[in-house]
Amino acid sequence: MKKSMKFLPFILVLLVCACGIFAACGGGDDKGKLDATDSSKVLVAYFSATGNTEKVAGYLAEATSGTLYEIVPEVPYTQEDLNYSDSTTRATAEQHDPDARPAIKGSVENIAEYDVIFLGYPIWHGAAPKIIYTFLESYDFSGKTIVPFCTSASSPIGNSANNLHTLASGAIFLSGRRFPSSTSKSEVEEWVNGLNG
Repeated sequence: MKKSMKFLPFILVLLVCACGIFAACGGGDDKGKLDATDSSKVLVAYFSATGNTEKVAGYLAEATSGTLYEIVPEVPYTQEDLNYSDSTTRATAEQHDPDARPAIKGSVENIAEYDVIFLGYPIWHGAAPKIIYTFLESYDFSGKTIVPFCTSASSPIGNSANNLHTLASGAIFLSGRRFPSSTSKSEVEEWVNGLNG
């Protein structure tokens, strides 16, 4: 990988003024850019049920020199749990329950040290899995930048990202992106390059 593509970790350079505006708006408006600096830290947090999101998260961690963190459910999902054609399965039931918050095994160490969080997940029934809601409600993201990314066969990121804003009050959300299972490392690097500067 070229040095210029490896990216030193990021810090948000939407400074005091921008932070105040975004915070006042309750978490940003899914726009903006990142600028690379030597002093920032990136966390790439992801939940992956089938491995597709994990692959993209790995590429992102390499491209940003970020720390990789897997959001692991306390009770793992089985193949039966993920059968979307069955309305009685665990994943379907959770997605239709606004109060569902699946427990997470473990936690991020020193979350306060990170400036930028790339947050990855698969699309379930047009939305982020409820375990992502658990993650966002578990920490204080005030002043941090969250960049969502998702994987799916065809569903866009759309409201799956917008619906997360209220869960991380005070955070600044940048525009997210959907990746198919066939995504290459170079495609992820190109996206990260586009976010920077």
